[in-house]
Amino acid sequence: MNAQPAVAMEAAEQNGSIKDIESVPHIYFDGYWIRYYEPPQETLAAKKRLLDALTKRTFHHTEAGINTPGGKLEYARECYENEQDPGRKRINAAMLAGALFNRATDIFTTIVDMEERGIKITRDNSLMKECSACFLEALDLSKNVKHHSGEEGVDELWGEPVKVFTMPISEYYTSRYRKIAQAMAEIDCIGEALKQTLIVHNCFEDVLPLIDDFVVVAKKECEILRSDPDYYHVWPEFVATGEILTDFLAEIPRGACNHLERHIKRGTALLKGGKNLISWIANVRVPMPVSKKKFLEKCEKYRDTADL
Repeated sequence: MNAQPAVAMEAAEQNGSIKDIESVPHIYFDGYWIRYYEPPQETLAAKKRLLDALTKRTFHHTEAGINTPGGKLEYARECYENEQDPGRKRINAAMLAGALFNRATDIFTTIVDMEERGIKITRDNSLMKECSACFLEALDLSKNVKHHSGEEGVDELWGEPVKVFTMPISEYYTSRYRKIAQAMAEIDCIGEALKQTLIVHNCFEDVLPLIDDFVVVAKKECEILRSDPDYYHVWPEFVATGEILTDFLAEIPRGACNHLERHIKRGTALLKGGKNLISWIANVRVPMPVSKKKFLEKCEKYRDTADL
């Protein structure tokens, strides 16, 4: 079942409450019931598996060309420090962040391998300190990294490995549920703003319930892990529902003036933009506040120009 706003269900629920909804465990955070997954045991090997998954996820959602191998860290830093052009320097900073990220995961892999051979590595070991320093510097540079769409950077993704490295796994899972709840709130907000904007023209009336459908399934996508068997039902529903919005064309009324025709076409473009933004948030599972703010401003401008 998809995560549900809990305000209308149980206003007194406490964050962290767990219950089954349609035989599926859910956990409550900040107004939403979110599909719950039991955290793995607290071991370095489990942390490594999490870091490996987060590494793939982080680079999957960011701009191309920045997945720099950890072995190229020194050269990536040299290029970053020597670059003078601001536009190029941002990209060099993103490439350096990627190298630091990969160097940290390389070091942590070595630590886990040593641990499995019976060699204990303490927190004050130089390898652990270097690993931590790489993660923190990568996080600092991540503000230069853009989403693969070219929209704002999703630097919160880069904070995930730092949390895995520094927190108990159970605490990391708790932090993820909070971020998922924030992402779901943004999805709800964007969907509602889109409906309230497009309703200014009758030709968009048929798409309003389709927006609701997409918001519901986007929140399912936001909460589910790819290892969950239900993912094979959720992902096709998410893609197919989104394609319905992408393919929607509002019918221009016969005899419409040039302004009305242009405005309706802009509304169709706004619909596709909202669908894309909801998709990105659902996929990264963290809020994108800058992109949301820009989109809400577009919606407001569209409503304000409806009768010009």
